[in-house]
Amino acid sequence: MKDLLNGTKKPSDRRSFMKKSLVVAGAATVGSALLGHDLPAFAEEKSGQLTKGDAAILRFLAAAEILETDLWQQYNELGGIQDQEVPGGTGNPVYTAALSFLDGDMAQYIHDNTEDEFTHQNFINAYLAFKGADTVSFDQFRTLPSSKATGAQQIGRLTNLMQLTVDTSWWTRYRARTKNPDLDPNFKFPQAIPGLAAGQFPAIPRTDADLTPDDHIQAIANTAGFHFGTIEQGGTSLYPSLAQRVTNPQVLRILLSIGPTEAFHFQTWQDKAGNYKRLTDPTNGLVFPELNSAPFGGENFQTNLIMPEPAPFLSRKFPVCSIIRPTETRGAAMGAVKALTNDGLFIGQSPQFFALLHDLAEDADAARPERD
Repeated sequence: MKDLLNGTKKPSDRRSFMKKSLVVAGAATVGSALLGHDLPAFAEEKSGQLTKGDAAILRFLAAAEILETDLWQQYNELGGIQDQEVPGGTGNPVYTAALSFLDGDMAQYIHDNTEDEFTHQNFINAYLAFKGADTVSFDQFRTLPSSKATGAQQIGRLTNLMQLTVDTSWWTRYRARTKNPDLDPNFKFPQAIPGLAAGQFPAIPRTDADLTPDDHIQAIANTAGFHFGTIEQGGTSLYPSLAQRVTNPQVLRILLSIGPTEAFHFQTWQDKAGNYKRLTDPTNGLVFPELNSAPFGGENFQTNLIMPEPAPFLSRKFPVCSIIRPTETRGAAMGAVKALTNDGLFIGQSPQFFALLHDLAEDADAARPERD
């Protein structure tokens, strides 16, 4: 995956592909309804009534929400509640029961998180179209296979939940009182579950063979529980990071209104991850250790903490403050792309997919507030 990202550095190549991949003014359900006309399919990206930078930021956020929606829909099909609000799938009772070890309401929480992501992607794309700006679609890249386990739809996916390398350093980052990634960019926060960061593991059952033995399907549910936090802490940081680059007050309002819902999600999943079952997966040796003892343990690392511990902010000359971290704006979009790629979410995707995603991130990071 790293090679694919490194191989998409030529802006003209990415720009050419992006112009062919954007659904200009949204597909029929968005663009035609709101704009009343079609724009040429190979035009340069249009910003409409928005500044170029604001449109680029909203496009990148739309892309991020589309990808989030895709992964959450897979979780909901197998372990959430399937209804008219979040259709698709029929549920997998064994996987759902394993998730319920983390909390009895997990199915409802997964459903609600999934519905939220659908609303985010739909709103941002609709707003772009309403302003006469290009919207984003990844539909041509829905080519990755679905889980073959009972309950999953057999449709093409954008994301891969069956070979994850989960970064659990958010667990220690939000409990650290002396370190902040914005002030200490070279500090490596320890992994809560080192094994998850050192291999490739499923967060959903790949087939019904994964439903046994009990500790194996529970390890898959544990992996999902920590992955939920990994995904949502990323969104929690992304919105305030990019909000520092927008110009229009209404666009700022959108980012400041959607961003905190990501923090709602993160706090929920941080709480549920702490309820994981301590075990060793008998099929692959993945260890979920006791986090209430060495090398962690103590007041700052007890597993029932869900509030950010106070940490240095802006400068160490100021008192410590309980904050979202990181919120550094430089390279925020590209950082999100790299984190999702390193997570293994895009294993199996095409170089063209990476070219488009890379380009969207590059444009968002290049945005600057335009002041009179």
